[in-house]
Amino acid sequence: MHFQPTGPSSSHKQVAFHRTELGVILGLYGRMVAAGEWRDYGISHLSDVAVFSVFRRTAENPIYRIEKRPKLRDKKQQYAVIGMDGRILKRGDDLKTVLRVLERKLIRAVD
Repeated sequence: MHFQPTGPSSSHKQVAFHRTELGVILGLYGRMVAAGEWRDYGISHLSDVAVFSVFRRTAENPIYRIEKRPKLRDKKQQYAVIGMDGRILKRGDDLKTVLRVLERKLIRAVD
């Protein structure tokens, strides 16, 4: 797993996923690992965005990024799923709804 260093030594406030958000994301992650689609993840907490990156193999670029940008909350676009090519696959204000774009891929993987 890949982690961005965070802690008391950082001088600025960072965006992070809440426990309930991580529960939703890790639930999907576990199902995708069980289906053999995903193998690793990384979490980054930056000043304006929290990112949960999903990897097919450890030593490669992420195949998906799940981002949380609180500054976009008023536009109802706080969460986004971004593909490997940088394209936004889904954006919205409800994490479960946004993650459905990846759930469809799980259904195809199980068929």
